[in-house]
Amino acid sequence: MRPKILVVDDNPELLTLLARLMEAEGWTPIAVGKGHTAITKIKSEKPAAAVVDILLPDMMGYDVAHALRNAQVPFVFMTGVFKGGRAASDARSQHGAAAYFEKPFEARKLVEALRALVPVERATRAATTSAPPAHEGDFDVEVAVEADEPLEPMELTGKVVLTEDGKVSAVLRGEKVTAASVGVPTRPQPAKPASAPPRPPSPRAQARPAHDLSRTEGKLEDNVPELITAFHLAQQTGELTLQKGKVKKTIYFESGRPCFAISNLVTDRFGPFLVRVGKITTAQLEECQAVADRTGRRTGDILVELKLLKDTEKLYYVAQQVKAIVYSVFGWEEGEYRIHFADRAAQEAIKIDLHPANLIVRGVKKLYKPERLYRLLSPEERLIPSPQPAYGLHEVELERWEAEILPKVDGTRTVAELIHLAQRPEHTLYGFLYGMLALKVLDRT
Repeated sequence: MRPKILVVDDNPELLTLLARLMEAEGWTPIAVGKGHTAITKIKSEKPAAAVVDILLPDMMGYDVAHALRNAQVPFVFMTGVFKGGRAASDARSQHGAAAYFEKPFEARKLVEALRALVPVERATRAATTSAPPAHEGDFDVEVAVEADEPLEPMELTGKVVLTEDGKVSAVLRGEKVTAASVGVPTRPQPAKPASAPPRPPSPRAQARPAHDLSRTEGKLEDNVPELITAFHLAQQTGELTLQKGKVKKTIYFESGRPCFAISNLVTDRFGPFLVRVGKITTAQLEECQAVADRTGRRTGDILVELKLLKDTEKLYYVAQQVKAIVYSVFGWEEGEYRIHFADRAAQEAIKIDLHPANLIVRGVKKLYKPERLYRLLSPEERLIPSPQPAYGLHEVELERWEAEILPKVDGTRTVAELIHLAQRPEHTLYGFLYGMLALKVLDRT
């Protein structure tokens, strides 16, 4: 019988990722988001060990720890708030924790700590981890598909950072890149958000249903930022596959940082991407494709041979192509996702460095349309600094006006009042504020 591991955290995406890790180890995860539910599960499920976040929405994790001690269940703490040697020492001496992990932490070390508490037969663990995931073959990137909806234009900064073995190997700079729209009709301008009458609570403010962790996928519900943050908090290497209709895109992570991406969408392929950004013409792409069909060689190598690209330009535009794929998923408001832990990024010759905090903020600003922002954040809401931020402010690149307005987001002013103070277009401030919410730098009152 597989040992049960209770995992308690109010971040559903991090819960999903940790549950996958427990399953890969040969354990059965019991994932819950509230302390009272956790205490009930201790009695009904009789877990072999537990992982408990200290700051929970309905109680402190210390109370869950008390119930675990009474049931003689060993446990480890994780936290994004109570940091430092004193906190770790008190967690062990006063509350009986076997280990203490500060977010972000290496999920590998968390698993090692649990192994010491719940030994698993080597054969059982090996059989579980060596078996390929049920969905491993469902991402057929070789079968290209056409977009079933228009693609918006996308602007990309003229800087890419390449990495090798997790370290910066090159910084390439060029002109800003704009990927042209594909089949986008003229759109009417969205109406400005009204301050009255009051809106119903934002969908993001309401409690989201817990994901069904018995399956290998979950639903996309404006939670792409949270999924990226889950990899960051666990410092996890692996893959996040997102699917919308017939389009599939996978983001590769290395120690919690996005480093590569692939897509089965024709317009995301390297050649069509170069056409979208105006680097080559359609006729030049057709010439290149004819050579590729005859020889089976890669598009980039053929373009260099035809002197349509230089070697350094190939690296630069491959990196920009990867950035475009990653950013594009921020425009998805629905779909499905899968988390798996294969390290296919290690096979890629070109990997980029995308800090998840700046990726999330830029993704929200670039791809969240005004009407979407107005749905997620209402003028009457008051925001406050988060007690448990997923990122430090030093990790976020802020514009000057953003740094000036952020200290004024203290719960005393509504979003509408902040718009008046910032003297910026409404959708611009909405994008900044929701970006900070997505980083959990800000929270809702």
